[in-house]
Amino acid sequence: MKLAVLYDSKTGNTAKMAEYIAEGAMEIPFVEAKAFSVHAADEEFSKESKAVIIGTPTYAAILSADLKVWLEQKTGSLQLAGKLGGAFATANYVHGGGELAVQCILTHLMCCGMMIYSGGAAKGLPVIHLGPVAISPNLDEYAETFRTYGKRMAEQMTATFK
Repeated sequence: MKLAVLYDSKTGNTAKMAEYIAEGAMEIPFVEAKAFSVHAADEEFSKESKAVIIGTPTYAAILSADLKVWLEQKTGSLQLAGKLGGAFATANYVHGGGELAVQCILTHLMCCGMMIYSGGAAKGLPVIHLGPVAISPNLDEYAETFRTYGKRMAEQMTATFK
């Protein structure tokens, strides 16, 4: 079963976190997870995926302009309706708006007809209510949270789409 992690990344930070999510998802048997920049996404893999997770760097407390344009122009061709959706972000500051960027992505995914999932508090620690946010410059401190998120999304995907 396929899981796609799509992201926009200017400095490589968001790309790095996307790879951690894919690593976590691959811990679940029979899951194939791949991370792609939205500018070089494997559209066929993404269409075949039962879960799609989208990530962004945070600018002015919201998602990147490139990702916003991509969401508006490209998500229709990915046949997202009925799939499991999730979101993540990177930010420079604890209160820099990463959660707002995640919520913006989740809202867009719901408008596309996706089922949103994060695991929330029901899965225990680390609690990830909306989607993980990594704060620069210490991105590697968040690696395990992002792997855990990927694993939880893959577990839910396999349970939902047996």
